[in-house]
Amino acid sequence: MASSCHDADSAVLEAIGKRRIAIAGNPNAGKSTVFNLLTGMRQHVGNYPGVTVEKKTGFLTGAEQIQVVDLPGTYSLSPKSLDEQIAYDVLTNQIIGEAAPDLIVCVVNANNLERNLYLASQILDLDLPTVVVLNMMDEVRASGTEIDISGLASELGVPVVPMVATRGEGYQELKNLLVDPPQPSGDPKWKLPRALDEGLDRVAESLAGIRPDYSLKRRRAESLRALVSERLLAHWEVEGTEFCASVRDLREEMKERRIFVSQAEVTGRYAWLGKVADRVTSKTGGSEPKSLSDRLDAVLLHRVLGPIIFAGVLLFVFQSIFSWATPVMDLIEQGMLSLGGLVRSIIPAGLVTDLLVDGVIAGVGNVLVFLPQILLLFFFLSLMESTGYMARSAFIMDKIMRQIGLSGGAVMPMMSGFACAIPAIMATRTMENQRDRLLTILVVPLISCSARLPVYTLFIAAFIPAETLLGPINYQGAAMFSLYMLGMVSAFVAAGVLRRILKGPDSFFVLELPPYRSPQLKLVLWRMYERAKIFVVNAGRIIFVFSILLWFAASFPKTDPDPELLNRRAVAESELAALPALQENDVTVIAARQRIEAQLGEIANAEAAHQTEMSFIGQLGRFIEPVMRPLGFDWKLSAGILSAFVAREVIIGALGTLYSVADADENSLALRDHLRSARNPNTGQPSYTPLVAMSLLVFFVLALQCASTLAIARRELNSWKWPVFMWVYMTGLAYVASLAVYQGGLALGFG
Repeated sequence: MASSCHDADSAVLEAIGKRRIAIAGNPNAGKSTVFNLLTGMRQHVGNYPGVTVEKKTGFLTGAEQIQVVDLPGTYSLSPKSLDEQIAYDVLTNQIIGEAAPDLIVCVVNANNLERNLYLASQILDLDLPTVVVLNMMDEVRASGTEIDISGLASELGVPVVPMVATRGEGYQELKNLLVDPPQPSGDPKWKLPRALDEGLDRVAESLAGIRPDYSLKRRRAESLRALVSERLLAHWEVEGTEFCASVRDLREEMKERRIFVSQAEVTGRYAWLGKVADRVTSKTGGSEPKSLSDRLDAVLLHRVLGPIIFAGVLLFVFQSIFSWATPVMDLIEQGMLSLGGLVRSIIPAGLVTDLLVDGVIAGVGNVLVFLPQILLLFFFLSLMESTGYMARSAFIMDKIMRQIGLSGGAVMPMMSGFACAIPAIMATRTMENQRDRLLTILVVPLISCSARLPVYTLFIAAFIPAETLLGPINYQGAAMFSLYMLGMVSAFVAAGVLRRILKGPDSFFVLELPPYRSPQLKLVLWRMYERAKIFVVNAGRIIFVFSILLWFAASFPKTDPDPELLNRRAVAESELAALPALQENDVTVIAARQRIEAQLGEIANAEAAHQTEMSFIGQLGRFIEPVMRPLGFDWKLSAGILSAFVAREVIIGALGTLYSVADADENSLALRDHLRSARNPNTGQPSYTPLVAMSLLVFFVLALQCASTLAIARRELNSWKWPVFMWVYMTGLAYVASLAVYQGGLALGFG
């Protein structure tokens, strides 16, 4: 029996031949689940040409010649967002380099039949082979409702497949229909006002000259779309001058007759769809009990309890990303250090070894170290989205976020920014309005991420006293809190300002609240893998290149060793060479060996500091010192800031090298002492004071000192325009704020 089914399936696939299938549907209709079911989740993720909208393509399981395209979710073919525009362009073959679909699979949420069929009715008007998938039939049956599938197919004039995509029900029937789906039968059954209907016939006639292959039904559909949308009319400006003129003439005519075309279309379609839904649906039980989703929403969307519960969820997610990822990140960093040590032990010291260890291995580490946070974030995001809670969180926070120029969809990315801006920027993919998404990406880096924490820790511990300020709160804790608050307030203010600058349609935040569902662990894990792969393959390449370039800048030009250091090394090495002749168990010999090895370590650190001072980074630090001096920064601090561009915490290692402190980190007491005791060689005054420390901390709160963030912004926005703008405005903001802190402090006598 299994063999015969397999043979039948093979015959089906062989009969299909080469074909391109587009899957369309409303958001939350289960469109992507159907796509994953058809492709077995063997898919490629990229961007459509020239835009930031994600493109998912795959091949039908068992038939590599059948390409399946998962279109962005859309509510209609009158696009109001970039996602909806792409869906329309693919369906109507408007994208250069993209083949026209041979078949459209329109996925409909059977729980909201009338509303979901609105898009289906527009697709049917395109007169292309179409199959309607009636998804989530298990929920329909559970609610005591029956749908007459054959009756609905007769009304629509196309095959209708009932499915429960999450369980694979209806999969084989859908696959069989892909062989030779019938053309939509009959003319549209919905009605327009007579004057508009006759006008459409005239406009459609003018389209026949440039699209003779289109049926009258298709030409009417294209004419209506162009009549409703100026954006769609612009598609025809080059080749259809006469058509565009006839569309504009009809618009003017309808205005004079006071017929509103968009309203007429909506009214006409829903008048028909309402009757269809009534005819094909029936209740099998008595009065419908209150659903589980309604009962949960009574609590989770409560005016008081809802925000409290959401705050608890956010706290849990944020704390998990912040703390659970840390051990794995530390393990990755330790692994990269161990790998570097292994390479140094195998390959002789030299330029190639330095490139491998400090360039290649460090660059790979700078990519991989972000993976734990990215995986955790997208695990929680996928969990919230698949259960239906993501839509609720946006609904809860929309009113609050709108006061600061953002929408409710920005909540999760903004909160994720406390862990890392990279997964936070990737999390904006859940936002539908493109201007809101861009706005969120531009302000998320102002939120203090975990990479800033080591810098905060070092300078607060070194220069802010630990004395009590109020009760259990000391000055150091207050300083740390103030830095995080400064980042949040700056992000909110920047959002309010940028919203007035960025052009684009306002988001009205029309949100569908899908029913709560059990998450599909397989899909959640797949999404985690998918996002991690995108990060490593795309942003990782840019981060890796930045790491190599910064290693080169810190390592070249090679400078002659300091004669004094060479002499000290020669003396120490000769003393060390003489020790083995003595008794190895002699305590004095052991102590002498430890002393000499410590001297050699200090000499090596001093040599590294000398090389860094003479390197391109060091020279550039001296070059920009006059610009940074008004902020209180000397050339070493300026060089450290430049080095930190690969990752913010790198400034600690750079300062450790410049001050000859081995293995410096934020808890290094030796580095703190060197910073406190450092003196300006010209004035003899301390190079670092509490005021300088505060100036630097403010600079690090506001400046975009992170190549990785720029790389992922470039990946998400498909352009360097906005990442460069982001870097410029944040650096300018950081400079002005730091200047105000330092010069204002000097004026008040805090120098």
